[in-house]
Amino acid sequence: MTLSTLKSRLAFAFHLFVTLLAWVAPFLVSWKWSVPVYAAVMVQFALFSRCLMNGQHALDESDHATFYSYLFESAGFRPDRRRLKFFVRKVSYPLLATTAVVWQEVFHMEPLLF
Repeated sequence: MTLSTLKSRLAFAFHLFVTLLAWVAPFLVSWKWSVPVYAAVMVQFALFSRCLMNGQHALDESDHATFYSYLFESAGFRPDRRRLKFFVRKVSYPLLATTAVVWQEVFHMEPLLF
């Protein structure tokens, strides 16, 4: 395995970890931390029209490909890439931010970590 391949695999593993963390963050960390992070991700999409982490593990974003479409396709599913990209980039992060605030402030549930 070359150093380049190793870096790409490590970047992919880190991207997967961060993606999974984003989905559980409303329950693990304070919304005061997670909402700004979700906002930063949305700003990234708005400014660069892509996920900057994808370039670190050579994921080509042509034809509406995203990290999520890559994961689904690797598992044998064939999602509509355009719709999935819209959901991930426009819906999921505001939804996660709202979930964090509602879970913690409306339902008075403390985050599990901090």
